[in-house]
Amino acid sequence: MENGVNIEEAVKKVICERLQKKPEEVTLEARIIDDLGASSLDMFDLLTDLEEAFKIDIDDEANQIETVADAIKYIKSKT
Repeated sequence: MENGVNIEEAVKKVICERLQKKPEEVTLEARIIDDLGASSLDMFDLLTDLEEAFKIDIDDEANQIETVADAIKYIKSKT
C-alpha cells in the first residue's frame, strides 16, 4: 500500500467495518466520535484494527485523531 489512495481507501474500509457505517458516511471531514458515533471503546478497537491492517504501532499521538482525515494522515506518517 504505497500510494495515498490505497491508504485512504483502506482506512475508510476499516472504519466502515468497525463502526458499521456505509462508505458514503465515512467522509474525510467526518469526526469519528461526534459524526460517526464511535464510543471511546470503539475508538480503541478502531486504532487496534488500524495497527493490524497497516502493521504499525499507534502511540499516544493517536489522541489527536478526531476526523477520518486525521486517521489517514497519521497512518501515512507511520508507513
